[in-house]
Amino acid sequence: METADELDKDAEVQGAGVAGIQSAGYLLELSLDWIVLRASENIHRLLDESHVTLIEEPLGRFVHAQALHDLRNLFSRLSGTTGIARAYAIRLTQEPELVDIAFQLKDGRVLLEAVPSTGCFGECFGSVGGLVAGLSNASGEALIAGGARRMRALTGYDRVTLICGGHRAESSRGAFAARAAGVDGLPTIVADVDAQPVRLFPRDCEESSAEDALLASCSQSAIDALRREGVKASLRVPFSVDDVSGEFRCDSRTPRQPAFELHAAAELFAQLFAMRLELDTLKNG
Repeated sequence: METADELDKDAEVQGAGVAGIQSAGYLLELSLDWIVLRASENIHRLLDESHVTLIEEPLGRFVHAQALHDLRNLFSRLSGTTGIARAYAIRLTQEPELVDIAFQLKDGRVLLEAVPSTGCFGECFGSVGGLVAGLSNASGEALIAGGARRMRALTGYDRVTLICGGHRAESSRGAFAARAAGVDGLPTIVADVDAQPVRLFPRDCEESSAEDALLASCSQSAIDALRREGVKASLRVPFSVDDVSGEFRCDSRTPRQPAFELHAAAELFAQLFAMRLELDTLKNG
């Protein structure tokens, strides 16, 4: 049975939204030379090592040399950018399970997240070009509405809301309890609002970039807001091109397994949509 202090820690993870990661994924915070600084407490399911054992050790001690080599090469191309690098169908250990990985550079730390591989690499990206091409003759409000419909077609979520400047469009499969509203503290991917978050170790770490993780745990206020809307899972896709910026918010009535390739394809569609929107603004402005 958990002590009162441990229950308080659980409340901190759920309430603050920055002390943990959603249970659908795994998180490692690494130094720039890939020493493990912090780990989610479910990491043993991924690396077959306790989260306590990993701390202050090189990641190379726990993963295949080839996997580490490939990931570090990918990271070397990311350095100096604010983007997210992804690798698909990676075998990190002797276990047969494959994972998809996303990592980013934040405040001098490498945030490495892993989720079970979807095994469908390329399928999402293959549809982006056609979806964008379908907007070539749209303009004004029709372009905004078309963007929301096509993002829903790409992601398969039940509702997509697009907000850009003073414009708003929604494409929905059936009615929700309430319309999508701005929700503070909402991470990029929410897999299941009812799932308990996983704490990070060390728990009292003063320096951390975990709040920037794609699967960072939600604040309780964000969870409550999604529940009021009848939302179980969500995906946020912001975009910005010169003077055009906005966000797609994709909502599902049921939990959704995190899919890093789907998120990458949605980001690509959003940026291409933003370019199309900018051209339309220049043409008609």
